[in-house]
This record gives sequence, structure tokens and C-alpha cells, in this order.
Amino acid sequence: MVDWEGPLTEAFERAMTYLNGLPERRVGPRATSAELRQALGGPLPTGPTDPREVIAGLAKGVEDGLLPSGSGRFFGFVFGGATPASLAADWLTTAWDQNGAMYASSPATAVVEDITADWLVELFGLPSGTSVGFVTGAQMANFTGLAAARHEVLRRAGWDVERDGLIGAPPIRVLVGAERHNTVDRALRFLGLGTNCIVPIAVDGQGRMRADALAEALGEGPQIVCAQAGNVNTGAFDPAAEICEVAHAHNAWVHVDGAFGLWAAVSPSLQHLVQGIENADSWATDAHKWLNVPYDSGLVLCAHPEPLRASMSLTAAYLIQDQNGERDSLDYNPESSRRARGIPVYAAIRALGRSGIAEIVDRCHEMANRFAQRLEADNVQVLNDVVLNQVLARFGDDDELTRRVVTAVQSDGTCWMSGTTWQGKAAMRISVSNWTTGPTDIDRSAAAVLRIRDELIRS
Repeated sequence: MVDWEGPLTEAFERAMTYLNGLPERRVGPRATSAELRQALGGPLPTGPTDPREVIAGLAKGVEDGLLPSGSGRFFGFVFGGATPASLAADWLTTAWDQNGAMYASSPATAVVEDITADWLVELFGLPSGTSVGFVTGAQMANFTGLAAARHEVLRRAGWDVERDGLIGAPPIRVLVGAERHNTVDRALRFLGLGTNCIVPIAVDGQGRMRADALAEALGEGPQIVCAQAGNVNTGAFDPAAEICEVAHAHNAWVHVDGAFGLWAAVSPSLQHLVQGIENADSWATDAHKWLNVPYDSGLVLCAHPEPLRASMSLTAAYLIQDQNGERDSLDYNPESSRRARGIPVYAAIRALGRSGIAEIVDRCHEMANRFAQRLEADNVQVLNDVVLNQVLARFGDDDELTRRVVTAVQSDGTCWMSGTTWQGKAAMRISVSNWTTGPTDIDRSAAAVLRIRDELIRS
């Protein structure tokens, strides 16, 4: 008889120890690369090892090299945590081990993702009939949305890119804000368009694309406009309503990179930030950011299912694709064999409901403002308007001091945030994205940042 209980019990106990310790755990790794290699390495095993022993050794070996991004005092990148329901559903997803490619390969997965897709479209206030693909993250969501855009703008120009490729195709111009996220550039490389197709559009002081500059740059022929919902540094939103109006007047496709900012649509108090976003043609976002589900969980949404299906669909004699209108996921994303990643998203939405998701978004916004206020009250310069969950802090109007504070805070372990360069100036970048973050976390973290700044100035 197979022993499932031993290794799974060991994993459960180790996981509970980790999760229960997060509130007080040092926020940062505690081991060097060399120490981790010594703990985990060794020669290739020549024979079997008891599975429970393997899990215990793995957990012990990685313990000091983990970055506790699920902590309420983790403010790096734009990482969320994992809610209990989504984490538990993710465990079940792994245990069930379903291939989420087609209805035939997992009817339950197909139905769960179909239901979840409808919920997501409603949560974001997008047009009825919008299709949804479950991908790994915002990178692949941008890639997939832009693949649909590439198909459609070339189709309008009389070119079948899926059949004929790009050699000899009409050139595509991609108009995007100068402060875009680099996943857009990377997606364009993946799609064979290259970065020379990019027409950078001027932005304002917060990184928002200027609609007037876009209007001047738009021309004729195949064009894609990439708008941004939530600048990765400032949190600022491009003016979606104006962008969609002027872009569509020039027959351009509008894609929105809304990796975290799209979730503002769920909050009644923050919906104004995404006004007009429903008029776009495709959208990319992450569920592992503000929905706080485990990695990996990106989402691509498309108001026009046919271009998305045309760019993504796969047929083969051995595949059993459904003929009765049931969901075959491989028509909406670039993967065939994949885990049933829509199940944790379903569980998160079911557990939180619209009001619970809005509460997370609102609280993170409130906590970001609280962090900014604590720093400003002690003569720290905040470079951005805190419209969402991002705070850019600068110390002594000095690049070197700012970078030293960031490095020292990371080493201190009270909290963790990363550095950035914003419009030529070094800054500490604080992202409040975790569902557990509360006032105590903010006050404790701000106090640590100010203490470290003072120590560095005195040294």
C-alpha cells in the first residue's frame, strides 16, 4: 500500500509551523547561497529514500533561505500572500493533479474555470462575453493579450499571421507609455515583433500616459496601444477612457496591463481610477497579487474571443476537444499541459466575495497612505501621489543615502522592500499588497526604516 499519509503529514506540519510563524518571522532570508547548497546538496542519490524523510530534509534545508513574502511586513515587488481558502484549494489542486487543457481531460476543472471566468468579468465590470485565460502571471497575460491584438490588427490589414507568419506582414506600431512595465517589451520580443515597433508616448510626473501625446502619435495601419492600470512605481493609472476613445478612432487595439491595478475596479471607493477601462479590447492582471492566491496565477481577459482563440487554439487528431460548447482552456492560453490553476481563484472569490476583495484593496490603499504619512512626518520625501498601494520614498534627497537605507532595511529583517530608480532618482519602493497587513505592521516597519535612516546619517 502506498504511504501517502507520512510525507503529506510531514508537509502539513511543516507548512503550519511556517505559516503560524509568519507574523513574527524575520522578513528576509537567513542563509547564504553557500549555506543553502551545503544543506541541500550532495551527490546524486543512488537509491530511494523514505518520502517523509525527504520532505523533512527539504523543509529543514530551505528554511533559512526562504523570503517570507507572505508576511504582513513584506513590501517588496508587488507580492501578495495567500488566503487560507486559496492555499487549501491549491493543495487540493496538486493532489487531484488534473490537466486543465480541455474539458475531456478534466470536466470539473473546465466547469470551475468557466464559472470563475464569469465571476472575474463581473468583478472587473468588463463587457459580457469577455473570455478569460488562466496563465502563469502578468508576463504571460500580456503576451497572450498582445497575441490576440497582433492577430486582429493584421487581420484587418488582410494578413493571416497564424498561417503566414510575420515575414512580409504589414508593420505593427505599438504605442505605449514611456513608464510602461518591461513585461510589455518582453512580450513583444516573444511575439516576434521586436522592441523597435514600440512608439514611446510621453507621460506626466506620475508616469501616466498623456492622451494628447498619444493622439498626436497615432497614424494609419496596424496599431496596438498598451495602457497601464497601476504604474509599478507610483501606482498611477493611464487615462483609460480618453486612450480608448482616441485609439479606437484610429482603428487601434487597446490592451491594458493591469497586473495589480485592475483590482481597483472591485472597490467602490477606487473604481474612479479605472473609469473607461471597460472600453479596452484586452486586459492582463495577476490573481497572485491582490486576490492573494498562491503562485502561479495570471489572468488574461479579451473582449473579442475570436482573435484570442485564433491566436491560441490548438487542434490535433488525438485531442478530444468538446463539441458541445464546454470550455477547452487551451483555446484561451498558450499552454497545453497545465495545472488547474483556476481552482484556487474560484476558492478565493467564493470565500471573500466582492466585499471581501474590496476590503483587501481598500485596506492596502489605507495602509500605503499610513506608511507614507509616517515617513513624511519625519522628513522623508515621498515622491508620488499615493493613489493606490505604492509608495516611493527618498532619503535626504540623496541617491547614495537612499540606496544604503534600502540595503540596510533588507538586512535588518523587520520588513522588506526593494529599491528603484524613478525619473532619474533613487527611491525606496514600498508596495502594500498583502491581505494580512494592518496598522501594527505599518507602524513597526516605518519605525524601523526611520531608525535605520538615523543610524546611517550618524555613522
